[in-house]
Amino acid sequence: MTLSATDLKSLFDAFNRHDIDGVMRFFAEDCIFNAVGGPEVYGTRITGRAAIAEAFSGVWTAMPDAEWGDHSHFVDGDRGVSEWTFSGTAADGSRIVAEGCDLFTFRDGKIVRKQAFRKNRPVLPPRY
Repeated sequence: MTLSATDLKSLFDAFNRHDIDGVMRFFAEDCIFNAVGGPEVYGTRITGRAAIAEAFSGVWTAMPDAEWGDHSHFVDGDRGVSEWTFSGTAADGSRIVAEGCDLFTFRDGKIVRKQAFRKNRPVLPPRY
């Protein structure tokens, strides 16, 4: 059993509701998340459901209006792709608006790897 494009849509709808339980129901216990930034060639690697849930919740805490808008998805066998436009505002008012995508690997109907990529764009100034 694999995930479908409809499942990925539901995943991103849960991200946009900031619903950690709704998000994490799609992830396997031994999942790996390679975040968009970090010192390694793969960015920052976060392993396991609990650590990944903490990382996702941290984004929502740092940017309470975080959203992955205009998301679209496709699945081919045990691989999937989601495209989106991320937007969010930090506590200092600076903003990010950038297109990105996720590459997924599935096993037994769960995500076992999520690799996130986002355009490297300057932070936007606060809105006043």
